[in-house]
Amino acid sequence: MRKLFVYFLWTLLTISVLGTVFAFYAIDKGWIGYMPPVEDLQNPINRFATQIYSADGKIMGTWNYNRENRVMVDYSKLPTSLVQALVATEDVRFYDHSGIDFYALGRAIIKRGVLGQKSAGGGSTITQQLAKQLYSERAKSTMERLFQKPIEWVIAVKLERNYTKDEIITMYLNYFDFLHNAVGIKVAADTYFSKEPKDLTVTEAATLVGLCKNPSYYNPVRYPDRSRDRRNVVLGQMLKAGYLSEADYEKYCAEPLTLKFHVSDHRDGIAVYFREFLRKYMTAKKPDRALYPSWNMVKFYNDSINWETDPLYGWCNKNRKRNGDYYSIYTDGLKVYTTIDSKMQQYAEQAAYQHVVKYLQPAFAAENQKKANAPYSSNLTPEQVRQIINRSIRQSERYRVLHESGASEDEIQKSFRTPVRMTVFTYHGEIDTTMTPIDSIRYYKSFLRTGFVSVCPQNGHVKAYVGGLNYEHFAYDMVSEGRRQVGSTIKPYLYSLAMENGFSPCDEAPNVQQTYMVAGRPWTPRNGSRARYGEMVTLKWGLQQSNNWISAYLMSKLSPQAFVDLLREYGIRNPEIHPSMSLCLGPCDISVAEMASAYTAFVNHGIRAALMYVTKIEDGEGNVIAQFQPRMNEVISEESAHKMLYMLQAVVDGGTAGRLRFKYGLKGSIAGKTGTTNNNSDAWFMGITPTLVNACWVGGDDRDIHFNTMFYGQGASMALPIFALYMQKVYADPQLGYNEDATFDLPAGYDPCSFVDEALESSDNDFEELFE
Repeated sequence: MRKLFVYFLWTLLTISVLGTVFAFYAIDKGWIGYMPPVEDLQNPINRFATQIYSADGKIMGTWNYNRENRVMVDYSKLPTSLVQALVATEDVRFYDHSGIDFYALGRAIIKRGVLGQKSAGGGSTITQQLAKQLYSERAKSTMERLFQKPIEWVIAVKLERNYTKDEIITMYLNYFDFLHNAVGIKVAADTYFSKEPKDLTVTEAATLVGLCKNPSYYNPVRYPDRSRDRRNVVLGQMLKAGYLSEADYEKYCAEPLTLKFHVSDHRDGIAVYFREFLRKYMTAKKPDRALYPSWNMVKFYNDSINWETDPLYGWCNKNRKRNGDYYSIYTDGLKVYTTIDSKMQQYAEQAAYQHVVKYLQPAFAAENQKKANAPYSSNLTPEQVRQIINRSIRQSERYRVLHESGASEDEIQKSFRTPVRMTVFTYHGEIDTTMTPIDSIRYYKSFLRTGFVSVCPQNGHVKAYVGGLNYEHFAYDMVSEGRRQVGSTIKPYLYSLAMENGFSPCDEAPNVQQTYMVAGRPWTPRNGSRARYGEMVTLKWGLQQSNNWISAYLMSKLSPQAFVDLLREYGIRNPEIHPSMSLCLGPCDISVAEMASAYTAFVNHGIRAALMYVTKIEDGEGNVIAQFQPRMNEVISEESAHKMLYMLQAVVDGGTAGRLRFKYGLKGSIAGKTGTTNNNSDAWFMGITPTLVNACWVGGDDRDIHFNTMFYGQGASMALPIFALYMQKVYADPQLGYNEDATFDLPAGYDPCSFVDEALESSDNDFEELFE
């Protein structure tokens, strides 16, 4: 009987050993659980974020799965104390094992599993923890976690075969989530200490390693005492491992926990609006009309054109990797090289902030104090304001959540009228306050918005892109997503149509108010000035003064349908623009991006350059997998472009944009056009230099949010200064290479109206002599 029992035990042991061996073999072959392909194990680093580079070689930011802000750091840039702290605390025999520490594993099984000593430490090596970070999903139960462990052991062994110890340490620190969206040691060092990893002190390194045990529990922001104690435990482990002397240990433990904390996320870095636009642009799918709401067919129309004509639009869903999968900007470790210049982007953001936040916003706030409907126009009735607010309520996230939870309309309305504690945005920092959600809607509506883009007209390269003033609170992109009425900035398109039809800047038109019959109805355009009323004036003067009567006169001589067709050639894609006489005054909605692209034709000899955002894309191994070229189309003849440039310079040299000279001191060759819509709802300025085309819009979130008077509300006051401040900074930076003395590429002495100017000057002199 005893012999039989011994045989039974040996048989049981043999079966257990063979079963275990077979189980690990099955795991290795992928028959049990998930085993990543060998090529993935050899290149797990390819799962890192796509990095976006500026044209001058600066990293602008990253795109990650779940939009984590994570950037790879080489082992050479890790401080020795950080590596020592990690090894001493998490895996003291790291350099002696091949992925599994059987001593630590046995200790964990006996002390924690059998004796229940939770403080006995775990058995996972750094390599196993890396395997968990790379390939294990979050376990839903203890049993599921137990099944994950053997898989991680096998992966750990494979990682050890394919990587050096230094590479494993590097991957571990680059993948670990240190909380507060600080994924990876580079972002963690910046988030908690505002430093690069190489500059971390011993105590700072120990603090971050302390988070590896449990980031939430040892969070140094919420639990500083707990975090400091854990830091000292790490220092103690370093002492025990021989990395610290007793004196250093005592000194470091006595140091206070000092943070320079700021939340860092994927939105950090330069050109946030641009990066978000580009992310959506590259990951777009082929447009499906059924997925677009009926009120947004303009977007469907534009997306459809972009899908067919722009290789960058939807690039990730048009191009496949060698394995047949589509590219992912979140996990493939791509490098996207953009056309943005980091300095010019910085100058553009500074100019927008300086003018809108420092100057316009305080003036608008002061004006709102006198409005009963603030921030809405005083021209609205209380009922109209109520309707606008209700529309905003229904568009809010709070309304959606309450509605989906089953709350009635009355309950929702009551919720929006009940004061609650909340944190609100100010340009001086967030503040805690108490207000009703309705009041918070009004509050956020009171902030002015802006969009600015700067483009190289010769190739369409976008040098600066400012979609707004604060992405976190005002994420709507006013460069590409927003479309607003363009007012008088549409007039150069009309004048160019006239030039194409044989008109000249020297031709004259009657400067009088006229009534035109449009579809059997009278239409009488108004004008903001009665200067030279009743006289015959040149077209040059008409555009220079942005005269509505001259524009209406021109439209009466031309075809509205031909005008719409020309707008399409300029890249204006709003399908809701229809032929009409009033179109000459700019009642249509156009984006800032479209306006910038269209105006490139004037300085580029009649050839429009489509906006170009990216020059090339590299894969994780540095191979160029995509290159992009400028996209051009001829819109008007070279002669017409010269005439337009000649007239647009006159807008600056004595017209509505004259303050560029006398107030901002810009001396170089500049052409431009101001624009202001009804009730000052939209303010525009298009600024052209020989090497840059710039488009700027400023206004409220709604068209009924605006200044009451032209003093602040016109394009020359609201939008033009952003261009002026931007160009001052660009010209002042010699490294950028933009010369204020540069001139437009026009024929020598070009002046199609010289004889007219001489005649006018002669008549003016004669007129003055009569009064001498």
